[in-house]
Amino acid sequence: QVQVAESGGGLVQPGGSLRLSCAASGIMFRTYVMSWFRRAPGKERELVATASTGGTTSYADSVKDRFTISRDNAKNTVYLQMNSLKPEDTAVYYCKAVRSGVGLWGQGTQVTVSS
Repeated sequence: QVQVAESGGGLVQPGGSLRLSCAASGIMFRTYVMSWFRRAPGKERELVATASTGGTTSYADSVKDRFTISRDNAKNTVYLQMNSLKPEDTAVYYCKAVRSGVGLWGQGTQVTVSS
């Protein structure tokens, strides 16, 4: 069974933290580039962070120094640690696994940052 599933979203106050998880099954996880995307209401989908198969990470300028992407190949899981959250981080966050130009998407998890 091929599946990519996000978890860990929720409601948090500005300045707070959340840790999102994305668990993959049915794929050779180590061979996939893993990314986090987000879509806020009324906006287009935005690339948030990427972890390459070689361990290289990259971030959108809007989240750099606040978010950290990491992957645990033994657990077939990629994480997104989100610190110093702002209201503008409110969005549905999606996990994507890519190999050879083919992408697998999760269903998304809602993150709401509000007082």
